[in-house]
Amino acid sequence: MTRSIHCRAGAIGMLVSLSMLAPWGAASAEEARAPDKAPDYEAIVASPDRSDADRQTDQRRDPAKMLAFTGIKAGMKVLDMEAGAGYSTELLARAVGPTGVVYAQDSAEIAERVKDRFDTRAQKPAMKNVVHVVRNFDDPIPAEVGGLDLITFFFAYHDTTYMPVDRAEMNRKMFAALKPGGILVIADHSARPGDGANVGKTLHRIEETTLRQEVEAAGFKLVSEADFLRNPKDPRDAVVFHPQMPNDEFVLKFQKPPQNPS
Repeated sequence: MTRSIHCRAGAIGMLVSLSMLAPWGAASAEEARAPDKAPDYEAIVASPDRSDADRQTDQRRDPAKMLAFTGIKAGMKVLDMEAGAGYSTELLARAVGPTGVVYAQDSAEIAERVKDRFDTRAQKPAMKNVVHVVRNFDDPIPAEVGGLDLITFFFAYHDTTYMPVDRAEMNRKMFAALKPGGILVIADHSARPGDGANVGKTLHRIEETTLRQEVEAAGFKLVSEADFLRNPKDPRDAVVFHPQMPNDEFVLKFQKPPQNPS
């Protein structure tokens, strides 16, 4: 069952829509007995029921490495910021399996724009543990939902730089929603030094140091970074869509301090 939670003008309503309740086949009995065991990320990406369009996206996203970098495991509670049409959401849902849950956040405007594509994807059995949360970026998840293990924000943080979003509040809300020791993974398109948050709308990029400073101001600590989407040859001066060469992209892992009392 894929559920949708909509929040507008401060009121929260729930819209429940049924999807195909086919048997779940991604988690084995062994995985159910050992929830701390990392899934086979390559096998998740190779799942035969994934769409051809998603496999095309795989070529530039390297999803098996991304999943491995997040450390996602069966049974986790995850928030996927700006889920869009749900490409990453579906992969995360496959990784957490039937004992986990993925909250797929979109603003009302984005949710309306991707509604048909997301709703079509939501019919997949792999998506039945997904809750579509339609809320503003700076208030991305209901207050009663907490203790998250993981938050992902893939290639969309830059979008919030040209939207009416209080990014400091957004980062504080993400921090509060995570359990102590919880992880935030952000991947985005790299801008040139000095570009800061000023080219989000024009180039769909953000300067890595700017993003890091904003996130760390909320209390997060940078604990790891990955280079599998890096391309030092990218001049970072062009729009990221249909690039002449692979975009330079950074992948950062932040942690909420394990002993944080909040």
